[in-house]
This record gives sequence, C-alpha cells and structure tokens, in this order.
Amino acid sequence: MMRAAPSSAATPMSRLAVASSIAVLVLLASLHALSPELDPSWRMVSEYANGSYGWVLSLMFVAWALSSWALALAVWSQVKTTAGKVGLVFLVAAGIGEAMASIFDIRHALHSVAAMIGIPSLAMAAMLMSVSLARNPGWAPVKKALLWTANSTWLSLALMAGAFALFFATYKQAGGDMSAGTPITSIPSGVIAWMGWANRLLIIAYCVWVMTVAWLAPKRRDLHLTP
Repeated sequence: MMRAAPSSAATPMSRLAVASSIAVLVLLASLHALSPELDPSWRMVSEYANGSYGWVLSLMFVAWALSSWALALAVWSQVKTTAGKVGLVFLVAAGIGEAMASIFDIRHALHSVAAMIGIPSLAMAAMLMSVSLARNPGWAPVKKALLWTANSTWLSLALMAGAFALFFATYKQAGGDMSAGTPITSIPSGVIAWMGWANRLLIIAYCVWVMTVAWLAPKRRDLHLTP
C-alpha cells in the first residue's frame, strides 16, 4: 500500500520562494515607474543600474536568488531522478548567477558572466526538475500545471534570443553603428525593437514557474510503498 510522507522543510522554504518571487515582480514593476526614461521596449532590465535607482535593481536580483535557493530546499527531497537532481544543481547555479548580478551591475565585466550562469541555468532547472517531479506519484494531479510553466521558461528564453537577433539584423539594415563598445542611445526608424519586453517576459515566466512549484510543494507528498 501507499503512505504519505510530507517534507518538514517544504512549507517554510516554499513560502520564502513564493514571497521572494512576488518581490522580484513588484520590484521590477516599480523600476518602470521609478525610471521612465528607460524605454522598456528595447532597454534591458539590467540597464536600470544606469538610472538613479540601481539599488532597487540589486534588491530585485537578491530576491530572485533567494527564490531559486528556497525552491531548491523546498523540493529537494521530492526530486528522485538523476536528471532531476542535475536540475537542482542548475537551480542553485541560477541563484548564484542572480546573486552575482546584484553585486556586479551592467557596468561591470562580471555581469555578463552572471547572466550566462543565471539565465540558461534556470530554464534547464525548470525542465529537468519538472519532468522529474511529474514522475513522482504525489505530483501526478498537478502534472499539467508543472509542465506548462516549465515549458514557458525555455520558450521565453527562445523568444528573447529571437528578439535580439531580429533587433540587430534590422538595426544593421537601418545603418546603426555596430562597432564594438559603441552604446546604443537611440533606435533608427525601421528597427524592430522589442527585446526589452522579451527580457521582462522571461523574468515573469521564470518567477511564475518558481511560484507554481513552490505553491504546490507543501500540498504534494512523497509516496512510499509499505508492506
């Protein structure tokens, strides 16, 4: 027969993951109001560091890191497969990248390293962990929500990559200066520039996945066979 075994760490860590993710979204929204001079259609979120409220951006990245690490602690006991455990490692790595971004802003060379660690790692974690959790009998009733939100992470990542490619292709056609190190201060007519929105959508998708898994974790149970 089956019996339920709840995780004692799931509830507090799940709450922290949800609260931290909500904080990320609130802080991101506040930056739109605090720094309206930065056009969100093509300015990346990290560029808020160039405004007067860089400390709000740093808080956002700290909250993002906390959400990743809290979720890893909340579900580690329910991730049973090898691939899922690799996903947990990616989730911890994503938190490291997010924490680095809170210290090293866009004006620092290590910010690019933080992005290369944090952005793809969370998408990898979402897919590997969600597939693993979906195979856990305790998560079977919420399998669709789990996989839908997980798929939204890599789809948003692909969308952002496509937005960047489209921007630079049309920027070059419009005669924009593509010289290395030359800052882009304005967008010529004809340039398709919406990678800023794609960047924000990615953050939302990532936070929604974390909140979904964290919200569901305390309600799930590891099922064990007993005589």
